[in-house]
Amino acid sequence: MAKGFMEKRIDPKWVADMASTSGIWGGALWILGFIFAMLGIIADAPGTLGLTAMSWFMLAIVFHLASLSYWLAWALGVYFRARS
Repeated sequence: MAKGFMEKRIDPKWVADMASTSGIWGGALWILGFIFAMLGIIADAPGTLGLTAMSWFMLAIVFHLASLSYWLAWALGVYFRARS
C-alpha cells in the first residue's frame, strides 16, 4: 500500500534522497532574494524601476525567508544520509 502524504515526508530515507533538490531550490531562492535586494538599492535612485525601494527590499526578505525552509530540509537530508 502506498504511503500517505505525511508518512512519506517523515521517512528519513525520503528526506535524505531529497537533499540535493532542496539545496538547489534553497540556493535559487537565496540568489533571487539577493537580486531583489540589489534592485532595491538601484531603485532608491529617483525615477528608476517600477516599484519603490521598500517593495524590492520586502521581496528580498520574503525570498530569503522562503529559502530557509529549503536549507533546513537540505541540512536534515545531509544529516540523515550521514547517519545511514
